[in-house]
Amino acid sequence: MSAVSEAFARAAAGNRAALVGYLPAGFPSVGGAIEAAQAMAQAGADVIEIGLPYSDPLMDGPVIADAVHHALAAGTRVADVLRTVEAVAATGVPVLVMTYWNPVDRYGVRAFARDLATAGGSGLITPDLTVEEASPWLDASDEHGLDRVFLVAPSSVDRRVAMIARACRGFVYAASLMGITGTRDAVSGDAASLVKRVREHTSLPVAVGLGVSNGPQAAQVAAFADGVIVGSAFVRRLAAHQGIPAIRAITSELASAVRRPPP
Repeated sequence: MSAVSEAFARAAAGNRAALVGYLPAGFPSVGGAIEAAQAMAQAGADVIEIGLPYSDPLMDGPVIADAVHHALAAGTRVADVLRTVEAVAATGVPVLVMTYWNPVDRYGVRAFARDLATAGGSGLITPDLTVEEASPWLDASDEHGLDRVFLVAPSSVDRRVAMIARACRGFVYAASLMGITGTRDAVSGDAASLVKRVREHTSLPVAVGLGVSNGPQAAQVAAFADGVIVGSAFVRRLAAHQGIPAIRAITSELASAVRRPPP
């Protein structure tokens, strides 16, 4: 069982969903991102996603896209991402890198897997990598004991859901809606049915992302999913210069919200 799987298992044993928090490396600075991600880990996040800044972030909404642009303009590179992973993993909370595939391909798939494992990373979330094109990553992740998290969407037919679920390790990422990341007023009505469909094909945990921004929404998702993924809500607070206390506060709010009522 991987560190990510163990984190989900501990959450389930405590009658709660796992809280997965996202921040891009290099925003507001490399050191600032490390401090914020460490604060998230200390305040109750079960798994941390560190985003690898990329110049063409197709899935990212304006909040995260602006943060990624800032990080790239400041010169954030893969080495900084790995340094961030190492610093956050030292807290004892498992760390995944969320990345589009092009930077990994350019770096070299086996080299990236090696260096990620050396830094203490637990694996990758790859939103634009299809299972059909993932053989090099599947091999490299097996070699270095890394998790691979692929995305399923409401539009995914059952045959494809099954294929994606078989390729995943750690958890399955259920995108609650079609579109880009960002906070929303309500959680998509497609999310619960998508989680149910994924569970028909795997025993892996299923975490829901895209659109969760506050405690009530996190509680809503925690009622039917194994994990709740939150990104833009954290990034927005850093973008507004609210600082580490605000990161701790929203993490604590969300960590409390994903606790389910006693049976």
